[in-house]
Amino acid sequence: MAPYGRSVTKSEGVTFRIDPGKTGSTSNSGQTQSGFDFSQSGFKNRELVLTREQILENIHTVQQRQNLPLSPTLVTTKVCAVNLDIEMETGTGKTYCYVKTMFELNRRYGWSKFIVVVPSIAIREGVYKSFEITAEHFMEDDYNKRIRFFIYNSKQLHHLEQFSSDGGVNVMIINVQAFNARGQDARRIYEELDDFQSRKPIDVIKSNNPIMILDEPQKLEGAKTFESLKEFAPLSILRYSATHKTEHNKIHRLDALDAYNQKLVKKIAVRGITIRGLTGTNAYLYLESIHISAVSPPVARIEFEVKQLNGIKRIVRKFGRNDNLFDLSGGLSQYKGFIIADIDAVTDMVSFTNGVVLEAGEATGDVNEATLRRIQVREAV
Repeated sequence: MAPYGRSVTKSEGVTFRIDPGKTGSTSNSGQTQSGFDFSQSGFKNRELVLTREQILENIHTVQQRQNLPLSPTLVTTKVCAVNLDIEMETGTGKTYCYVKTMFELNRRYGWSKFIVVVPSIAIREGVYKSFEITAEHFMEDDYNKRIRFFIYNSKQLHHLEQFSSDGGVNVMIINVQAFNARGQDARRIYEELDDFQSRKPIDVIKSNNPIMILDEPQKLEGAKTFESLKEFAPLSILRYSATHKTEHNKIHRLDALDAYNQKLVKKIAVRGITIRGLTGTNAYLYLESIHISAVSPPVARIEFEVKQLNGIKRIVRKFGRNDNLFDLSGGLSQYKGFIIADIDAVTDMVSFTNGVVLEAGEATGDVNEATLRRIQVREAV
């Protein structure tokens, strides 16, 4: 839901003249003798026209609808005047939620320029993938349009030209290291670049009045990062996290209990450990799981005891067919005859040449209370 209430009228973006930088030529049509091309126009987000009191009133309306405490004031920062917190439990679809928020803000108010800031390259790639796989879904979900999205790359600055000139919904995904690190690539965003018509990429970005979305903002609260975010001059900031470190104006909360009640996450299950007594052996074994692959035979993850220089230790390792536990344990006598005969991924069972059969979740041998708790803690982690 858009957070600003009914007082904001829809605008399809404000047309502005894109700074083209130096073109290096003065002979083409549309260029002045100073070497600048003023023929390009772009679309930026319209500025907020509400007063601080009106914005706070609208935030209160949303908070009442969400049964949240009313914010006593509009929390402003040096980065921007509007800072909204969206609390969502891990695994409940934060990325999907803020992509849909972009569509709604565009449909209701015409805002179309967004920046998603993430704390790492791994999260950046995951966010990019989410945009890819949900594209068709949102095309069919009453919006009938696609988001143009890209990952900021200091060597591919043509994307910034399109970001400014395109009238549709545009999203730039950027990891904090791309503008907050010490390397040359990170500094390029603040420098006048010859390959970018002597312009600074940051100036081109902020001229769009972008709405900024922070994914996992608690990981982006360092002093240096905070100062860097100011350079983007965002129209507003939406912060999506399950664990907000610093609170602003919270407009949505989906905690663990709500997520469970709405069947958005699975309930917590305790791993049951079956203790199996095998006649004639005291070999400790715990069959954790069986892993299958499209290109190789199944393997079993088994915890067993291994003789080491400092004593006997229990470890988990992967076993394949014909593996000899006696050899792999360092010659512990209790594992004589324990050669894996078969690993059945259908029944989740491992059989040995001595006739012993274990099913996934079964343990045998010296299994005391401490061992059971240790296995359960490991499974939980």
